[in-house]
Amino acid sequence: MFRENNDHLQDNLFNSLYGMDQRLAQKLQNSWAALFYEHVFCKIDENLFAPLYSNDNGRPNFPVNIFMGLDLIKEIREYTDEVLLDEYAFNYQISYALGLRTLGERYFAPRTLYEFRARLYQYSLEHPEEADLIYAQFEKLTDHFIAVTGLNTDEARMDSTQIMSNIKLAGRLSLAYDVLVNAIKALPEHLRTDALKVFLKADYKTHFLYQLKKQDTLSRIQGLIDHGAELLQQAEKHTELKSITEIQLLDRFLREQAVFNPEENRWLAKNAKEISSKSLQSAYDADATYRNKNGKKHVGYALNLSETCADDNAVQIVTHYDLAPNTTSDIELLKRALPNLSEHGIKDVYTDGGYYSPDMAEKAQAQGVTVHFTDMTGRKKSNEKLPYSEFEIENKQKILRCPAQYTPLRTAFDDKKKILSAHFDRQVCDQCPKKEICRVKFQKKDTVLRVSQKALRVEETRLKIENQELRREATSKRAAIEGTNSALKRARGVNKLRVRGIIKSKLVIGAKIIAHNFLRLAKFLRGYDRRKARRSSQGIPVSV
Repeated sequence: MFRENNDHLQDNLFNSLYGMDQRLAQKLQNSWAALFYEHVFCKIDENLFAPLYSNDNGRPNFPVNIFMGLDLIKEIREYTDEVLLDEYAFNYQISYALGLRTLGERYFAPRTLYEFRARLYQYSLEHPEEADLIYAQFEKLTDHFIAVTGLNTDEARMDSTQIMSNIKLAGRLSLAYDVLVNAIKALPEHLRTDALKVFLKADYKTHFLYQLKKQDTLSRIQGLIDHGAELLQQAEKHTELKSITEIQLLDRFLREQAVFNPEENRWLAKNAKEISSKSLQSAYDADATYRNKNGKKHVGYALNLSETCADDNAVQIVTHYDLAPNTTSDIELLKRALPNLSEHGIKDVYTDGGYYSPDMAEKAQAQGVTVHFTDMTGRKKSNEKLPYSEFEIENKQKILRCPAQYTPLRTAFDDKKKILSAHFDRQVCDQCPKKEICRVKFQKKDTVLRVSQKALRVEETRLKIENQELRREATSKRAAIEGTNSALKRARGVNKLRVRGIIKSKLVIGAKIIAHNFLRLAKFLRGYDRRKARRSSQGIPVSV
């Protein structure tokens, strides 16, 4: 049964602070623990987690804010679970951060914490369309951090990075072997044939994978596919086996990595180039995907971050995050982030060229968000022809004058195809000194210019990027988020998580980013100001 924990709001008669040396008590109240208690623990919305518990049955739950606080402290202090539980039991600073004023005031078995995490995972698994509870908590805490620091949130910068779950990079042969062995282990013993039992022998994997010539690799992959098909035939006779995860992964692997040949009545291994990047990459993480980005191979997920970037902010914090298969393009990640950006009143977003799409830029503009790109994807503009901006165009729907200031004979706009056109006097165009570089096309009776609104928007964006001052500003605004990604990877362990699967990874990522934001808040409350630090690093005296 769910119950909120408000006990920490009432003073405890046996408060350990009363018997503590005043100097130590003062030091404790000036530490991170006091800041955590005030700005995180007291702001945790336990009601978000009420769906994890029964409304009217069972014992009251162990306080959710303590469990949430522990998971955040784990990320802040970089603890393992074992260390975290010891610190909770014997470290008064941890107790203080969690609203407990005496050591040992609230005991719980380790299993209780693990069951809370399991409930959270199961709820996320069963309600994929509903709000992620950790993300909802992240938003509430972020709103509080913004209010405390007085940040300007009109501007944001965005970047994506590749991360990995707790899996190894496996070649095709190793992957096939792991998938098959896991399925064999899941198969009831009486259904295992002698040919399948061989794969469960100790040290057989080393012999099978590494004691072979390179040219034998494909034949061994084919052998594993044959054994996998044999196992699935066994599963077909016992319908209850079809619901076993390992059997389902084997079936998926077979369909992605092989094609059935009716003439030979067997599954034949595909050529490596025929296998989709969305295919199974690990026998232990069915959600991980493959991507070759800028010549580097990645297996895992794409993490997309949005962070404040206004120049007048003393600190910058992450305001949005999203985890997706790493085959997801930056354009799609921006599309997924747009509702959040618009809802939070962000007016300008600074990104790199990977996010560029004419349609996406227009969609963002329609929602009140202007996207500034440091570069563009797509075909470069021709330097031989005049830009469309040389024509006088009204609202991207009507061409008023050509670069030589001649008015068209007639102009029209196709609302369905979003194409505007203008016809000019051919005799005038024949005498024009700019005719060799003009974009009009010469016809028998006249000349015509046809251009889509999309092309106009593309050129408009490209001209902004080519404007050195605007590009310098966009690059300066965006650059620091790469440092944020780097800090999350180095200090918070985001580069390779200790969990598997996209749902668990999202839950852990949320805790890590809340921890990152809290540390930024703590720096601010201790007097840090990035504006002063920046001026000081540039050799400008800073007045105290």
